[in-house]
Amino acid sequence: MDSPLLYDCSLITGASSGLGEEFACQLAPHCRRLVLVARREEELELLRDRLQGEHTGLKVEVVNADLTSAEAREELIATVKERDWAPSLLVNNAGMGDYGEFVTGDWEKLEQMLSLNIIALTHLTHGFLPDMVQSGHGAVLNVSSLASLLPIPDFAVYAASKSYVTSFSEALRLELIDHEIPVLTVCPGPVHTGFGEIADREGSLEESPVREWFFVSKEEVVLEALLALQREQPRSYPGLKVSLIATALATMPPGILRYFMRNRPRAVPEEGD
Repeated sequence: MDSPLLYDCSLITGASSGLGEEFACQLAPHCRRLVLVARREEELELLRDRLQGEHTGLKVEVVNADLTSAEAREELIATVKERDWAPSLLVNNAGMGDYGEFVTGDWEKLEQMLSLNIIALTHLTHGFLPDMVQSGHGAVLNVSSLASLLPIPDFAVYAASKSYVTSFSEALRLELIDHEIPVLTVCPGPVHTGFGEIADREGSLEESPVREWFFVSKEEVVLEALLALQREQPRSYPGLKVSLIATALATMPPGILRYFMRNRPRAVPEEGD
């Protein structure tokens, strides 16, 4: 990133850990203000204190909010605007997953995932984007997944929710070209964060050694994403291996893709095992 100050105010969801925390750390030197949003208030406050201690003049606001709640989202949007902290960069990072067959899934968890991955991301974008358009300045970064390119057995709802994020972001980018507001879709592959602990169900199989080979560090994911945003690229596939996989998937005939998905290692033991 070439400029010492890229954004007046950045708002990051899911900021208490993982990619969200890393976005906050890497954006801190390039912002005047940060709004950190997550459910875990104590972690947010510790991150706020650390960032303000490391970066003179940086102001950080923490917002404890459950983004699966429409009321919480409305309150977040209203509060940020009332305090004149409307973001010039919106990082929709919050998300969750669920490993396992759809038919045996817990509906409450699946509904939470749809609310967080799809509705919250769309609602916050709809809430903050008009101010960006009016000011003629801003950017939106939506964290999707390499899974958005695939129909994945045992990960069906998560992959479908991320397909929405990727499609929505691409269409929004086209709508906003004339307003010169870039929209970036970040599609990471496997990353070591707390994501898997929440997504796993009891009895899930251990991580495949092959999948481990594709892991990219959260630091690399965020750095590549922010550089791609500055270049106004439509998508970022962080890591060379993930980028090559994405290229291969884009040219793969649907029949071959279905074959590989049907014969991939399952996330849960098959019945009778």
